[in-house]
Amino acid sequence: MDLLDILTDKGLRRELPTREEALAVLATTDDQLLDVVAAAGRVRRQWFGRRVKLNYLVNLKSGLCPEDCSYCSQRLGSKAEILKYTWLKPDQAAEAAAAGVAGGAKRVCLVASGRGPTDRDIDRVADTIAAIKGADESVEVCACLGLLSDNQAERLKAAGADAYNHNLNTSEATYGDITTTHTYADRVDTVTKAHGAGLSACSGLIAGMGESDEDLVDVVFALRGLDPDSVPVNFLIPFEGTPLAEEWNLTPQRCLRILAMVRFVCPDIEVRIAGGREVHLRSMQPLGLHIANSIFLGDYLTSEGQAGQADLDMIKDAGFEVEGADQVTLPRHRAHAAAGCGGHQESAGACGSGGGGGGCGPCGGHGEPADEAPAVSVPAAPAVPDSGASAPADEVRTDLVRVRRRGAGTELAPNA
Repeated sequence: MDLLDILTDKGLRRELPTREEALAVLATTDDQLLDVVAAAGRVRRQWFGRRVKLNYLVNLKSGLCPEDCSYCSQRLGSKAEILKYTWLKPDQAAEAAAAGVAGGAKRVCLVASGRGPTDRDIDRVADTIAAIKGADESVEVCACLGLLSDNQAERLKAAGADAYNHNLNTSEATYGDITTTHTYADRVDTVTKAHGAGLSACSGLIAGMGESDEDLVDVVFALRGLDPDSVPVNFLIPFEGTPLAEEWNLTPQRCLRILAMVRFVCPDIEVRIAGGREVHLRSMQPLGLHIANSIFLGDYLTSEGQAGQADLDMIKDAGFEVEGADQVTLPRHRAHAAAGCGGHQESAGACGSGGGGGGCGPCGGHGEPADEAPAVSVPAAPAVPDSGASAPADEVRTDLVRVRRRGAGTELAPNA
């Protein structure tokens, strides 16, 4: 049996590959790439069919974070010209969420910049969850607020949150090179708290920060050990004004290999292509759908994404279908107490296609207060301008990084 046959067989049986096998996926050649995608695609279809789950980000509070995460445009000392505002009001957030749901999103991810929420912040988010679910009780809500203190996960669960996102981002060995204001262990603790409270745990990684193949395999194996329901795979967007602004080292082929490795290690876990897919996968995004079973619709936290209608067209043209609110997300064998989070019930027929709000943002929670949130004007569905002009293949595609000039799903005015 060759490598891909072994990995496919293990994935179909939910058996963990060896570290050597995972590393070998990352070391495959471009000539082998379509074979890698096909093998990972067999595993994806076994557990998630041809459904694609759509998730939509609502940035509740943007900028001025006190943490120093090197990849983040909202970090302490960032010079990135992003939109900065304090907490959206519940009705503003609900209107923004409605724009994503109108575009086909099944899950809304509520994100706030900062180290972690205060008790007052939890109250704010609880009111926002109530406003969103009051408008449509079928909407799944994932919170991403940073490091959680004792009992905060339980309070979010009681407020109606279905999931909690907190990414590990990179390997434990290299975490200190990326962030110094909190530790890798802090992140693991928050994921554990969310899981323990009955929230659907969502935790992923960021690729492209200068890490080695070994680092990527380490973090994915660590994620598998935490048993999240979803693993968002972010590809670094090198924002000007951040320490990693020059880290342009990903190719579409590299991104597909990373996604395939994650799928083989996490065969029955929802794998989401998160931030940076437009920047790094570019015209090969449809191939990513053969591996991952979930994406974000429209914009990200501080950067513009592909137009929402373009996402929907891509899914249809690639032969996939958008997962509906009435469809079960995760395979039935992953059923547990969090039955309301879109994946923990038995399905009638084939298994669904993944659930989790992750990739929502590497940071979150309570930082220094920013400007008052401007008034919100919500479009009918998420749509953004084209990603930028083309460039020769051997040039860095920095033209594709477009700083968001509005709030999630809104037409917020740009910074003064």
